[in-house]
Amino acid sequence: MKTQILIAALFFSGFVTAQQKKDSVKVNAIDAVNIKKQVFKKQGDRLVYDVASSPIAKGTNTFTLLKQTPMISSVDGKTLKILGKSDAVIYINNKKTNMDAEALIEMLKSTPSEDIQKIEVITVPGSEFQVESKEGVINIVMKKSRNNGYNGTMKMQNEHGYYNNPSAGASFNFRQGKWSGNSNVRIGSWTDREKYRLSNGDPTFRNESYGYNADPNNNYGGGINLDYEINKKQSLGLSYNMRYNKSFNSVLEMMNWQDGVLTNRTINNENAQTRNHSFNLNYEIKTDSLGSKLTSNVSYLWFNRDKVSFNESFPLYEDENNKYSALHQSVPQIINNYAANIDYLKKTAKGATWLMGVSYNHTNTDNDTRQDVFNGTNFVDNPAQTNHFIYKEQILGAYINYERKLTEKISGKAGLRYEMTKSTGDILGKTGFERNYNNLLPYLNLNYAISSDHNLSYTFSSRIRRPRFWELNPSRMYFTPTNYTQNNPFILASKFYNQELNYMYKNAFYANLSFTMIDDASSQLPLRGTLTRSKVDENGNPFTEKIKFLRYIRTNYGNSRELGLTLGMNKSWFKDIWTTNYSVNLGYTTFNGSVTKDPTSIPEPGETEELEAYVLDIKNYNMSATLNNNIRLSSKKDWFLGVNYFIASRAATEGGMMGVRQSLDFSIKKIVGDWTVLVELYDVFNQNFYKIEGVQPHGSYNNVTNFNYPRLFSVGVTYNFGNQKLKKAREMKSANDAVKSRT
Repeated sequence: MKTQILIAALFFSGFVTAQQKKDSVKVNAIDAVNIKKQVFKKQGDRLVYDVASSPIAKGTNTFTLLKQTPMISSVDGKTLKILGKSDAVIYINNKKTNMDAEALIEMLKSTPSEDIQKIEVITVPGSEFQVESKEGVINIVMKKSRNNGYNGTMKMQNEHGYYNNPSAGASFNFRQGKWSGNSNVRIGSWTDREKYRLSNGDPTFRNESYGYNADPNNNYGGGINLDYEINKKQSLGLSYNMRYNKSFNSVLEMMNWQDGVLTNRTINNENAQTRNHSFNLNYEIKTDSLGSKLTSNVSYLWFNRDKVSFNESFPLYEDENNKYSALHQSVPQIINNYAANIDYLKKTAKGATWLMGVSYNHTNTDNDTRQDVFNGTNFVDNPAQTNHFIYKEQILGAYINYERKLTEKISGKAGLRYEMTKSTGDILGKTGFERNYNNLLPYLNLNYAISSDHNLSYTFSSRIRRPRFWELNPSRMYFTPTNYTQNNPFILASKFYNQELNYMYKNAFYANLSFTMIDDASSQLPLRGTLTRSKVDENGNPFTEKIKFLRYIRTNYGNSRELGLTLGMNKSWFKDIWTTNYSVNLGYTTFNGSVTKDPTSIPEPGETEELEAYVLDIKNYNMSATLNNNIRLSSKKDWFLGVNYFIASRAATEGGMMGVRQSLDFSIKKIVGDWTVLVELYDVFNQNFYKIEGVQPHGSYNNVTNFNYPRLFSVGVTYNFGNQKLKKAREMKSANDAVKSRT
């Protein structure tokens, strides 16, 4: 009996133990569901995309990953937009990237997605960020590991559009004890092909031009970043980046009609070279165990672009107003920038954060433009377009931020940035100007976590946009002798006031309402006019020559207001087999102002110039949508299909009404160990190009169609080698980052 009781007891004990194990498994399973990582969530002033938890992160590159990130889009494969409108400034580990735009995109395309921990999208950046106008920030946070070793990536790509464009790149990272570093090199050749259709006129006159541009480019770039950990609290870093672009034998050919009659053919041949070198020295010291630190930077940037062009116009019939004409033009630009900044981040025991900093930028630009015109016998200097422009600019900035959690549900961040700008511009022997102005730029962010499923935030920011240095260079770029772009050294900085209300539901659905006010707004605007001058024919008889022209000038015009609503969703379906990233942007835009004169125009003796006023009184509703789909085709997670669609309605710009654009893209990705093969087809139906139609109240019109052959077929092969868990070298902030975006 005792034996039976003992057996029964053991059986019951085993049953209970087994049942407990079952219950334990059930509980663990439930816990696993409850603690599943949130792929997309709101944190303070930013939206965080947890790449490491995303099903689309493996086997691609960082640029492709960014295009799949909520609120970020790219419709041309060359630029990134936030909420479909704001330009994106790239930071890596909270440090702004130290390279020009094209080199940056190539770096992102060669960086494997496996290195990325998360991506932070800051639609309205705080006072500490070096951004202008309504730019947003994308902060890429790299994975961290203390392992010694090395890793790298090699990539080859062949892109076929109108021409075949090959490229290749490699990156190498290492860590050994206190030393770490990374380097990269990129080479590529591509030829841009564009087809133009330009037409302008009024009820009494019609001018039309048709033609194409073929622009071959060879590009070489690279950089190195070294970091030395002096001790656990101090680090010293040095970085160098360079880029060289050679564009020789670029040809722009246009056929020109006046009132339906073919009059002449214009050919513009151009050779250009661009060199860019930047250096940065960085020092960082941690001041306590809470994360407080002091960071300082000194930087130097040297930028040089040499451009030489020869423009000829061949008449198809000849009279006094339609003869052979030609001009030589040399447009060099040299930029030297010296910069320094120091930041102090202070964290308190109560969870508050202070950030204080000062910065200084000193920039010199030298633009010695030369133009010779053919006078019927030989080439002579054109004093109106020959100029030596020297521009000097000094910017002193100081900023402070305070951030803390006010209650369990409410947090806030307030900041103030002060900038003092002194600038002088001298067109030697002609004219000059001096501008000194101060800007006080406030910032405020309030975040309310209503519940685990609902989050609401409000942000206000004030910024300015300074003209890009090449916009200030008083030179021209000719389509035809009477149709050209004109830069403007007298353009003023624009003031931006940005507000945003953001709502998020279940970390998957979001709504973003934004309002932007722009004062002293600027753009490239078409100015029509007539040049009248007295001349003498071959027989000595005087006559009056009248030439109608269209001049696209960069200038201030007035103010602009932008109201936008973005509705978006980022969600995975069917156990992460299908991942969707959808957004719809609705906008209402107004442009108000006028341009009645050209401050760059100085007629020669005996000449008079009459300009038609360009008036802006525009109110416009517009819409765009981006639908990105990533589908896993195999249980091994080694085959993926991408189907993306973009459409934008007619939308107003300062220069006229932009036509409908759309693009349907496909991609197939295959992962084999450390190898990734990616095949992509962009814009299947060739519909993502720009067409602008502008009509003025007095009846004049200006239409531009720029067809850049957007359909592309691309094949890329990437190989990752070495220890893929290696920690990246510390990315360093450069003191002249704000200047780089203006080159």
